[in-house]
Amino acid sequence: MTSPDTLSVSSFNLLLWVAGQHGADVPALCQAVGFDPAAATGNPDARLPIATIQRLWPLVMNATHDPNFDLHLGGYINFATAGTLAYVLMHAPTVGAAITQLCRYQDIACQGVRTYQTPAPEWPGSIWLNLELTSPAIVHPQYVLNSELSIYLAAFATLTGQTVVPQAVRIAYPRPADTREHEQTFGTTNLEFDAPFTQVAFDAATLALPIPHANPALFPLFEQHAAALLAQLPSHQPPTLAERVRAEIVRLLKGEAPTLAAVADCLHLGVRTLQLKLKEAGHTYQQLLDAVRNDLAQRHLREPHLSITDVAFLLGYSEPSVFVRSFKKWTGQTPGAFRR
Repeated sequence: MTSPDTLSVSSFNLLLWVAGQHGADVPALCQAVGFDPAAATGNPDARLPIATIQRLWPLVMNATHDPNFDLHLGGYINFATAGTLAYVLMHAPTVGAAITQLCRYQDIACQGVRTYQTPAPEWPGSIWLNLELTSPAIVHPQYVLNSELSIYLAAFATLTGQTVVPQAVRIAYPRPADTREHEQTFGTTNLEFDAPFTQVAFDAATLALPIPHANPALFPLFEQHAAALLAQLPSHQPPTLAERVRAEIVRLLKGEAPTLAAVADCLHLGVRTLQLKLKEAGHTYQQLLDAVRNDLAQRHLREPHLSITDVAFLLGYSEPSVFVRSFKKWTGQTPGAFRR
């Protein structure tokens, strides 16, 4: 069955360009996968089937003679040429805010990889950035996961002007015989393979790192363009249980936090059943509630007419001080500092 999932031409061209810089015959690669560069000239937001880049990956790995090309990809690219999503991230105020935008607009770059963040209870104030492969067209998951992680870490380093080192990395494929290239790419020896999910942990200090060249005036313009592109993409995948829970939390979040029982009732599930199903998918209800509150908090704080007390109420906090503590745990910043 053919998958309808797509990726942007700019993402595809990025891989082709880097391959060409490392000795690959780009016209031959294009011909081999049935890609006509002229057809996408002048429109970096045009779309290609994910199956096309999946056919390209093994050819690129062979043509570059680099068995770790997928891990090295992030270090080769010019992030500023990576399309609309790159411009949104470049003008976010902090790494934490950039991660939020990445999770929101990832589909613009590639519909086959869902990124979302959850709190990392192992380290207070930290988050897990999760990567979930959602497209049946992805037949080379290792290449996809390695390249995505490599690009993310390289992008954060470019945005901040300093190396961004994750606290831990969990990867959902078998442990290779030699992990030295992984350690060098990810900047940490705290690596776990054969993990149920692919995740990268970032601490509060990293999330609070400013993006020095961000332009607050340009950010809403690029975000508006990104939202328009996202709205044009067809949604082929049914919502996951976690997404349905998040949607119900948003709907019920009016002056007080919705309970697990209330959300379970809306989904016509028993409380215990919902807990078990979320656990099987790698979530807890509290993590999803915190993620929704964090996302909405950052949106509300960009509205100058809302006071911090107003935002606290909208998120279901009885006291603004509790909201302030929670927000600082999520982002490493107070709401006032984030707003400034």
